[in-house]
Amino acid sequence: MDIIRNGATPSTKGPSDWFTGQVRVDPLFAANEARRGAAASVTFEPGARTAWHTHPRGQTLIVTAGLGRAQREGGPIEEIRPGDVVWFEPGERHWHGAAPNAAMTHIAIQEHEDGKVVDWMEPVSDADYRGE
Repeated sequence: MDIIRNGATPSTKGPSDWFTGQVRVDPLFAANEARRGAAASVTFEPGARTAWHTHPRGQTLIVTAGLGRAQREGGPIEEIRPGDVVWFEPGERHWHGAAPNAAMTHIAIQEHEDGKVVDWMEPVSDADYRGE
């Protein structure tokens, strides 16, 4: 058994190369020899969002607070709320973040493949975020 105590891993600011707006990342657990999954609690202030990205083994989001948005390439912008579980297929290009006027927190879970969990791409434009 391994217990990772709350506060044992410091919060970080979401890097501007990967996020638009104010984002806080609170790591929950990392992959290791016995576990290839990793997770973080991510809080997006209103209007904040990820850049477009993919995950080699997919990604699961569990919305824990607030109101958010998620979109896969070519699909509609979906509203996501606490209790919603979102699954992105391996290699599926997508983004996620807060609603324009409300913050959102989710737990993001992904597995690594050959040491990699994500491929970051270009930022989501304001027009794309608004669905224009």
